[in-house]
Amino acid sequence: NMDIESKPTPAKVNGQLWGARARDWAEIQEQSCLPVYHEVLKRTEVGSTTRYLDAGCGSGMAASLAANLGAEVSGLDASEALLVIAKERTGNADFQLGDLENIPFEDDSFDVVTGFNSFQYAGNPALALGEARRVTKPGGTVAIVTWGNPEGMDAASLVAVLKPLLPPPPPGAPGPFALSDESTLREFASSAGLMPTDVFDVDGLWTYPDLDTAVRGMCSAGVAVKAMEHSGEEAVTSAYAAAFAPFLQSDGSVRLGASFRCLVSQP
Repeated sequence: NMDIESKPTPAKVNGQLWGARARDWAEIQEQSCLPVYHEVLKRTEVGSTTRYLDAGCGSGMAASLAANLGAEVSGLDASEALLVIAKERTGNADFQLGDLENIPFEDDSFDVVTGFNSFQYAGNPALALGEARRVTKPGGTVAIVTWGNPEGMDAASLVAVLKPLLPPPPPGAPGPFALSDESTLREFASSAGLMPTDVFDVDGLWTYPDLDTAVRGMCSAGVAVKAMEHSGEEAVTSAYAAAFAPFLQSDGSVRLGASFRCLVSQP
């Protein structure tokens, strides 16, 4: 029985992976999500009367934007190291360490709940999304954000490059683009008892001052840390350097396009 007790939960493992390079994530990579944070907060009408929860809030950039809009802000994440940064950014918000499958808030607590690339990576995504629905008020909004369609997306090549460097995924595990298909995304929401209303894409530009910073940014994500544990840091940094090469500009900076797909739904 000891084995079962000591088996780490996916949330705990993810928290450690994402916390390993928390500062690099917060200072370099997280800004790549800014366009989608702004658009989702605008479309869900987050403002001074909103109780807002970012589920899987990471280092809290979306939460800080919501606080600037006047919302009463809560955040949940599995990484203590990322939450330290979130609290620095937004001191008056309620940040909790925890698991998306067991959200530590009361039923019907929030007007808006967002999950930026978070629900699909829970150990049980359907359960995590059901929890988001539970804590959302009737008439409120749950927004699910995932990667856009990988076809022709520059950033998709960066995501794909890790695959050979990671341990083989368990059978049936969703890949990073599992929800990029609109009908799959709508089905994911419906299966958790949510009513999908709107699906839209947000395009962004990832920019870095130089190749070294670009590689450091990508290496800060939990999945990259996992790949390093499996294949070594050198293998991961060189794979990223090679994948960024086509996007190097003449001034040494790096620029590439990325897109996110967003689904807005109601409980």
